[in-house]
Amino acid sequence: MDTLLILLGLLLILAGYVWVISSAFARSLFWGIASLLPPMALLFIVTNWRRARSAVALGGLGCIPLVVGLTMLASQDSARLEAILSLAWLKPEPVVKPELAIDLHGELNGKSFTPEQAEYIDGVLSLREGQDFYAHREIQVRLPAAVSGPLRLDVLPDDKGRLPEIEVSWLAPGQDLPEAVRLQRGYSLHLDLTPEAPNRMRGAFHLVLPAEMQTTLSGTVEVFTDRLRYRNGQVDTRFDSPDTLRHVLQDYLERRFASRDVVITRLPPLDTQRLAQTLSVGVAVASVPQELQVVLEKTDARGWGVRNDRYPRLKAAAVVAAPVAAPAPVAAPAPQGAESGRLSLERLQAAPQRYMNRGMRVTTERGRTAEGVFVGLDADGRLVIRRVIDGPGQASYTLRPSEVADIELTAR
Repeated sequence: MDTLLILLGLLLILAGYVWVISSAFARSLFWGIASLLPPMALLFIVTNWRRARSAVALGGLGCIPLVVGLTMLASQDSARLEAILSLAWLKPEPVVKPELAIDLHGELNGKSFTPEQAEYIDGVLSLREGQDFYAHREIQVRLPAAVSGPLRLDVLPDDKGRLPEIEVSWLAPGQDLPEAVRLQRGYSLHLDLTPEAPNRMRGAFHLVLPAEMQTTLSGTVEVFTDRLRYRNGQVDTRFDSPDTLRHVLQDYLERRFASRDVVITRLPPLDTQRLAQTLSVGVAVASVPQELQVVLEKTDARGWGVRNDRYPRLKAAAVVAAPVAAPAPVAAPAPQGAESGRLSLERLQAAPQRYMNRGMRVTTERGRTAEGVFVGLDADGRLVIRRVIDGPGQASYTLRPSEVADIELTAR
């Protein structure tokens, strides 16, 4: 209501001003042109009151709903009124500097493709466009095994053997789940990535898929190698990711036991959407197992942390550096088969989009088995497995994380 009153008042005032200009043109061309400037329009009103008084009355009438609307807005949302009166809305939006220096251009499935996110984690290079849970468009390069150090790889269409798997997925208009196509050979790929501290790699990327797939991508790319973010050389605990929570827990445990010899042996699923969560954590301190109850919480002041954490920082241990020969560049290993085998529930929950449309076998605590194609997590975080049955139609399994005992990736 307040917005309508303000708009009505402004329209009446504007109509009155237009009427004044019209009256000035009726008086003479000079007064008409001069009245386009508000100070000269005011002078015209003073010297030609009889001609202009009706227009002034209309503008004055518009002041009534304008004042009433501003008063209502001030009582209901004073911050909004302050922003309007300060003219902050006229200032251009600040340019947000992207986290990664990505200069890739090409097309995916015949549509322009400009990746906004890139990561190389656990042997999977992912290039995504779109900030939603499911990427609008995505290209994944699944290497046979994770490579530490420089990553250099060249694949040609005629190459034989077990090559890296390429997966292309896109979210078509009106669909809830993305479509995906996987390719084992017949493509051209060039990778030349060099590690950069603390958790990035940078270099050249070129990919050309068969002509019928209408997918090419070329340029330079910078990728994250984990899901931590850094600020001033320190881990940013305000960033929401399971890796951030694990880092916070590891740091807390090392300071609590005043030892670097602390290993987390068991950790329940971490939920970055819950600002406070109680966790039962299994740890081994100097190979001695223990069970702990900790409360992870997020505050505006420090980000993620453990409640009642009062333990001091550990002193840096003195390390005598032995002379080490300069490492030779590490080439990509000989390609093997696509990623398969056991998969932890935590890894699946951390990046479900990575395993979309992959064959999967899930065993529950009761010994039952659900086998099919993983199609994602539903709104409640449950695993959805789709299986094609004989005849028309399909079957879907929905499994709660608490009842999952084992997950295995399979070939469809």
